[in-house]
Amino acid sequence: MNSEFSIAVHSLVLLANLPERMATSEMIADNVCTHPARIRKVMSTLRKHGIVATKEGIGGGYILDCDPETTHLALIYRAVCEGTLKPSWSSGDPETGCMVASNVQKVMDGLFHEAEEYLESYWQRWTIADVLREICALHQAKL
Repeated sequence: MNSEFSIAVHSLVLLANLPERMATSEMIADNVCTHPARIRKVMSTLRKHGIVATKEGIGGGYILDCDPETTHLALIYRAVCEGTLKPSWSSGDPETGCMVASNVQKVMDGLFHEAEEYLESYWQRWTIADVLREICALHQAKL
């Protein structure tokens, strides 16, 4: 998994919490504590998946193009980091005569695939609105 998932969820929850539900990349970046260019990269991916929309010009920015109550984190995961659970490097060598070295990569690929399916099913249980509700509850507990 990569940090784009956390950035995407944070950004979407922020947009869901804004009364006008519109924010610039600079506003989002300030809240997320990252660079606006990084926000624009993540938001571009979310836009391609129909999760956010953009408005150009003065007063423009990003706006939710989805219902926070029905948009599950699994959709966000698939949009920004599907397939990243598996490391890019694999151990072993399929060409060697060693039973372990020649087969470990295939077995690990299957394990990572199955782990990603479990992770996606977990994210399917959470919506953007659920995350916002959890944040509100934590905030209220501090008051």
